[in-house]
Amino acid sequence: MGRRIEGEKEMDFSKLLNDVNDFVWGPVMLALLVGTGIFLTVRLRFLPWRNLWYAISMIFDKKDEHEGDISPFQSLMTALSATIGTGNIVGVSTAMVLGGPGAIVWMWISAAFGLSTKYGESVLAVKYRETNSVGEMAGGPMYAMKNGIGGPVGRTMAFLFALFAVCASFGIGNMTQANSISAAFAASFDIPTWATGLVIMVAAIAVLVRGIRSIGKVSSIIVPAMSVFYFIASVFVIVMNASAVPAGVAEMIRMAFSFDAVAGGIGGSIVATMLTSMRWGVARGVFSNEAGLGSAPIAAAAARTDHPSRQGYVNMTGTFFDTMIVCMLTGLVISSSGMLGSVDAETGKLVSGAQLTILAFSSVFGEYSKIIVSVALALFAFSTILGWEYYGEKSLEYLIRNRAVIMGYRVLFGIITFVGATTTLDVVWNFSDTMNGLMAIPNLICLIWLSKDIADECLSYQREVVEREKSGEKVDCMSMDSTAEA
Repeated sequence: MGRRIEGEKEMDFSKLLNDVNDFVWGPVMLALLVGTGIFLTVRLRFLPWRNLWYAISMIFDKKDEHEGDISPFQSLMTALSATIGTGNIVGVSTAMVLGGPGAIVWMWISAAFGLSTKYGESVLAVKYRETNSVGEMAGGPMYAMKNGIGGPVGRTMAFLFALFAVCASFGIGNMTQANSISAAFAASFDIPTWATGLVIMVAAIAVLVRGIRSIGKVSSIIVPAMSVFYFIASVFVIVMNASAVPAGVAEMIRMAFSFDAVAGGIGGSIVATMLTSMRWGVARGVFSNEAGLGSAPIAAAAARTDHPSRQGYVNMTGTFFDTMIVCMLTGLVISSSGMLGSVDAETGKLVSGAQLTILAFSSVFGEYSKIIVSVALALFAFSTILGWEYYGEKSLEYLIRNRAVIMGYRVLFGIITFVGATTTLDVVWNFSDTMNGLMAIPNLICLIWLSKDIADECLSYQREVVEREKSGEKVDCMSMDSTAEA
């Protein structure tokens, strides 16, 4: 009787979380996320789009003589380590099953406007960052709210954002990632979840206890390596299935803008309307690239840079690489493989998640697809653990300025990965999604509130730096007034 009551309570709690999650990530939130991106893109005169190639060229620019903890490249890799994760493999396939192939188009559209959102977040993070008690940079939306908006409103928003970020770090940035790794290795290689969990825990603690410089160094190795590995494997599948690519792209576009429920082509038995495609495409796109959540700017604030806009452009490229490249590759692999709409013989349900991505890669690699997807998933998810620990740590540091607590958090975060790897996480997934959504609310309000600051930084930088550097002149921004009126 007691177990039955406990089970009913667990179901009620899970249903409550699911209802809250549906509300938090409902149409209003998705409209606010995309709407903020559109607003900033227009206010910045489309400069994030116009300067995308310039932004990519800035990634390897060395500004080691300037204030900060890590190089601009390491800052981007730390941010990418947290964003390129399970969303690029599991999230894309889930979006295509629930929202149809057209969801990929909406992921791409939301990412295009997300460039401006990510740029704005990062500019504010560097502009309003502080130096902590041990000489490290501390920045992110909470400091922009406290120092930019100011007053009781700014401090309240900052407190709430930091609190939600700490809670989210244990879910979306830790337990769910570790669980994805252990589940993939258990399914592909019959490795016990406890063994995978133990390896993840030891590896995570070894990196995390040394702080941001250690995370930056490891991320600058793992992220490029895993991205190149996945890129090559994906392109090979797409090339081998090249004859199906045009039809796949056409079906994506058709289903993305179809007002009536449709099915067929590469979608197989998938049925989706334009609104369904939009909902899942935007939601999973944001889940993947985190534009608007306010997490990535925390890493941007640690960069050695001479101007907020320079690092804003560097970190903006994270959205481009994550969604416009990696997620699109996964979408094309699935659409060209003919596996979308496959039904699991045992459950009778549509194949989704990592299983669908493995099936798609198996169209070319056969049984080796398990190794490819499992290794990619493990690298993506482990790097996410590293990046999100830093986000959670800096958010906790804002709430509790005690170094002993911060060190304890690093160790605890590593230990929790073992729990995530060995536990069923349905409730944790919903809780994580909810915390992510709650993070986004104060962050988006902050972006709109301080949009004039972002525009002033962007337009003055364009006039005084970008145009001169594009002509071949080297410019040091430390001597210029970065807050000059446009």
